[in-house]
Amino acid sequence: MKRKLAVGAVLSASAVLASAIQVSAGIAQAAPSPVGQSAAAQHRGEILALADSQAPAAGRALGVSGQEKLVVKDAIVDADGTRHLRYERTFAGLPVLGGDLVVHQDAKGNVKSQDRAVQGSIAPASLTPKLSADQAAAKATGSVQATVGIARDKDEVALASVGSTGAPKLVVWAASGTPRLAYQTVVEGVRADGTPSSQRLVTDAATGEVLSTHEEIQTANAAGTGNGVFVGSVPLTTNYTGSTYELKDATRGGQYTVDLKNRKNGSGTLYTDADNAWGTGSISSGQSAAVDAQFGAAATWDYYKNSFGRLGIRGDGVGAYSRVHYGSGYVNAFWSDQCFCMTYGDGASNTHPLTELDVAGHEMTHGVTANTAGLNYSGESGGLNEATSDIFGTMVEFSANLAKDTPDYLIGELININGNGTPLRYMDKPSKDGGSADSWSSSVGSLDVHYSSGVANHFFYLLAEGSGAKTINGVSYNSPTSNGSTLTGIGRDKAAQIWYRALTVYMTSTTNYKGARTATLSAAADLYGNGSAEYNAVAAAWSGVNVN
Repeated sequence: MKRKLAVGAVLSASAVLASAIQVSAGIAQAAPSPVGQSAAAQHRGEILALADSQAPAAGRALGVSGQEKLVVKDAIVDADGTRHLRYERTFAGLPVLGGDLVVHQDAKGNVKSQDRAVQGSIAPASLTPKLSADQAAAKATGSVQATVGIARDKDEVALASVGSTGAPKLVVWAASGTPRLAYQTVVEGVRADGTPSSQRLVTDAATGEVLSTHEEIQTANAAGTGNGVFVGSVPLTTNYTGSTYELKDATRGGQYTVDLKNRKNGSGTLYTDADNAWGTGSISSGQSAAVDAQFGAAATWDYYKNSFGRLGIRGDGVGAYSRVHYGSGYVNAFWSDQCFCMTYGDGASNTHPLTELDVAGHEMTHGVTANTAGLNYSGESGGLNEATSDIFGTMVEFSANLAKDTPDYLIGELININGNGTPLRYMDKPSKDGGSADSWSSSVGSLDVHYSSGVANHFFYLLAEGSGAKTINGVSYNSPTSNGSTLTGIGRDKAAQIWYRALTVYMTSTTNYKGARTATLSAAADLYGNGSAEYNAVAAAWSGVNVN
């Protein structure tokens, strides 16, 4: 089945069953020892097997009905044996969107507590759809088609074309309100600026009402040696074939970088070099952007490994790959779970590549979030999703500590995507970008996620650095609080440890700002003690952005 739309060229679209459940596992620890990838993979398998074996007992303890089943997604075991088992749920064999939960057990398997994306029953009133799969596909495609040529705000670009093939799959939608039988369809296309689009829509199986839409292509708003456009002179781990060097790093999961040569499709051509000296630092050398991308992937890998013991985006020791020189004049960069890859455009006139380090860390963190809490990319959970990427993109930048890209709390400050030298976002006072929220209000959830993220970005800055005027690495900041309080920071490393544990242990797909406060307080109690200075700082920082 293929539907042609009057709006332009038709691209393929496929229906997926709730998207494949991806699993990862890790050990929560503040300063992990280096672990061999094979040993880590074996350990990961053992933890996931443990979580799978505990599913029946956890289900009984939680009162899971006979038609429900827990499917392991992730698992973390603390040093004292405490278990945090993350599950998706199915009902009558159908994936339940919003059915995810985390079960917290002691070392003996006794359930201590649990965090659910939704409370109450996940059973829909009926398991018989009133609409056919063809009707559901038409409804989903029509909904996307209605947005063609429309951009809702300056951070969003309109679709230039969409199309649909294949039949949607039945799911249970439980993420908001009464559980309903629904269809899930992925509609693919190309945005007006050349970015590929893959929108996952959930539609009511009785009425065709659009219940949720989620863009799966996440964008930024926007021992060889390398010389990159933004990273400067850096070391690179490469692969020697016996006759040439490849821009491929076997020590970091085999991650590599390819040249798309201004195309928008394909897996690209792997970069090779005769002397293992890559790039000139000049944009005119195509290898320079490739150096930025390869180093960015390595720096992100190293940050997650050294800080949290996480090997790769999925935690499975497999490296993602990077694609540079995407399209012509493409002013963006994006992460895709589908190709498990990062993609960078060359910017205006193909002279402003989007390969800055915090952009790389930001985009790849979307993959980490997808494989842990799975924060829905809309409303307050969408703001938390975006903020998580800003937080860890910034931490990657501080961790790398490059002379040419001085670490700061500014997002995308070097790529000049606004054309006036200003960054995309400011963490100390997010409203300086003209749209982001400094603090929570009841209207925050209706903002675009790049603006609602300001609340969490501001919280993180206050927790790490405190309030008021200060200069860090030559950059001036002046961070206010919504309640007029004066705050002292606990340091960015402790703040990041708290956020990561909250993300991987306590947050679920529907976590909102109130839930994020609870999750980070639980994480702070785990790491530093209930009532500790760090715990109290978390509470005070949230109050400083009006999350009480």
